[in-house]
Amino acid sequence: MSSQVANMGSGIKCEHISEQLLVFAGGGLHVDPKSGIARFGPKSHGLRRHPDTVRVGIIGTANTLDKSREWLDTNAKGVPGDEGHPEFPGFREDRGFFSELTFDDEWTAQITQSEMAEVLGCHSSRDRFLRAVDLLEDKLRFLSETDQPPQYVLVGLPSELLHSCSTADYHEKGLGLVHRDLRRAFKAVAMKYRIPTQILRQPTMEGKDPDNPSKIAWNFFTGLYFKAGGVPWGPTGLPPGTCYVGISFYRPLGSGFQSMQTSLVQAFDENGEGIVLRGHDIEWDAEEEGSRAPHLNEEQAAVLIETVLTRYQQEVKQLPKRVVVHKTSQYWPAEREGFQSALRHKVDRYDLLTLQPQEAVRLITQSKYPPLQGTAFSVGTLDFLYTTGFVPELGEFHGMHVPSPIRISDHVGQDTPRAALLRELLMLTKMNWNSAHLGGLLPITVRFARLVGDIMREIPSDREPLPQFKFYV
Repeated sequence: MSSQVANMGSGIKCEHISEQLLVFAGGGLHVDPKSGIARFGPKSHGLRRHPDTVRVGIIGTANTLDKSREWLDTNAKGVPGDEGHPEFPGFREDRGFFSELTFDDEWTAQITQSEMAEVLGCHSSRDRFLRAVDLLEDKLRFLSETDQPPQYVLVGLPSELLHSCSTADYHEKGLGLVHRDLRRAFKAVAMKYRIPTQILRQPTMEGKDPDNPSKIAWNFFTGLYFKAGGVPWGPTGLPPGTCYVGISFYRPLGSGFQSMQTSLVQAFDENGEGIVLRGHDIEWDAEEEGSRAPHLNEEQAAVLIETVLTRYQQEVKQLPKRVVVHKTSQYWPAEREGFQSALRHKVDRYDLLTLQPQEAVRLITQSKYPPLQGTAFSVGTLDFLYTTGFVPELGEFHGMHVPSPIRISDHVGQDTPRAALLRELLMLTKMNWNSAHLGGLLPITVRFARLVGDIMREIPSDREPLPQFKFYV
């Protein structure tokens, strides 16, 4: 890692961490996912995990079945770029992702006009929503029971169904106002059939999406490749034997206690491979505890870490050498002690970090460009890191707004050098395999917290959620 350090006076120290390289097929290296895949191919190409073909199922009306298939066929051939968007090379056996989409009438499930009328004819938003979820589940169940089920299912939702059933807000006795989202609810029920899914909106399949066509194709097919079992790219420089853990909380759907929260764990290894684990329920009263953010007591924190270590050992056949824990809230004393007690005698090293988005502290440059991505600075005991910003290696800024750095505080465990921690954070912002974006504000350990939690809350407590991320994105 190369860096440039500058003393800015008043106790502020600033440095730049060079852009992190990603690895692609054949060991090819590049800073940008799109350029790397276009030049070398996805990381798992040529390996056992690479899907040479992907069996695609489609759910939709007679109209959206045809349009979805046409959109897939057309975009899989490649999409031209423009000055601000690189060309999408395609999803074909001889270029791009080096994989081919396959279709069969057996893998289509049509939503009939009478079924549509039945859903849209429900008087309440709650009934329309529930009937829509049941209808989509019926179609997915049908596809899952074919002799050779599809590996991936595209749901071509007609606009009228999406407009009427995409969300529902209703009051439930003893629960108050309940908010539901069709995508999240369908993802939760789809896990029962172990088939990754993707919703395609009618404006997109009809070419009316306001977003750039090549950008849409890049993000869509990167996600498709990942959901089909492939690895689009990999990280470089993450220490072997390290387990990265993100901890967050969500409120289960149907919980009768407004203070009820469930812990959620996202664990990743040094290759970017991740799993999702549901933790235990906790009672949390924000007013009584004096904090809006839920926290664990000592026993709960210890049990959560023990769960992660047990699962890691099952997957890797050995305990990690080091564990890094990321949260977006401060570690309370009992919580910190619980984590440390579970880690102290099991791993060689550990680091507990609090990572928080913020807009109160920024750097102002003398040029027209925003600060460089990878710029880090400290103010007193607090560290700040620009995980978004101008990328000099590409001469580009990919954000829509003035970037703000994340704040890094509450570091427990002093064995890892500060520069190494910052470099890890920057790399982990690049490990979102559901799109081809250059990175994101937060590392993947906490970035998916809300997305996964919103889907996890739809999974009943008596049903074990699947651990693979591809079922949540």
